[in-house]
Amino acid sequence: MNVFEYAMQMELDGKAYYEEAATKVDSPELKKILLEIAGDEQKHYILFKAMKDGNDVEYIESEATTIFASVKNIFKSLKEENKDFTFPDDAKKIWEKARDVEKKAEAFYREEAEKQENTNNASILHKIADEEHRHWVTMENVINFIDRPNQWLEDGEWHDSDNM
Repeated sequence: MNVFEYAMQMELDGKAYYEEAATKVDSPELKKILLEIAGDEQKHYILFKAMKDGNDVEYIESEATTIFASVKNIFKSLKEENKDFTFPDDAKKIWEKARDVEKKAEAFYREEAEKQENTNNASILHKIADEEHRHWVTMENVINFIDRPNQWLEDGEWHDSDNM
């Protein structure tokens, strides 16, 4: 299995995980985050498939993940609603598993980018790694939110993601 076939499978597995996790999450706001990331994984799959097929592939910045903007808007709305949040005891496990997977994917793509002779493929792998990093930051923020939702919203910690 070459790097692109492996990457395609990772992205399909990630998409399936996020879609299934979304069915287990009660919060529509958190469900929306999971489904947006599932959509990002589908875009990554399409890029890797084209790379595997030997096509000239271009990473289009306008199609890059917008997860930070989405999360910021979601948490801003939650803060304005000023409601109390409670989560099932196992809610954090979904996000922790996703965070770990995103971190591994980022490391894998960066490592594989360094092995590429084709500079365009290397560049795309780095850009996808950057997106996986943004997913990881998102997961970290959601975990912090689940741990202490009302305080986290008051602190406005998601603003840190603007600089990532």
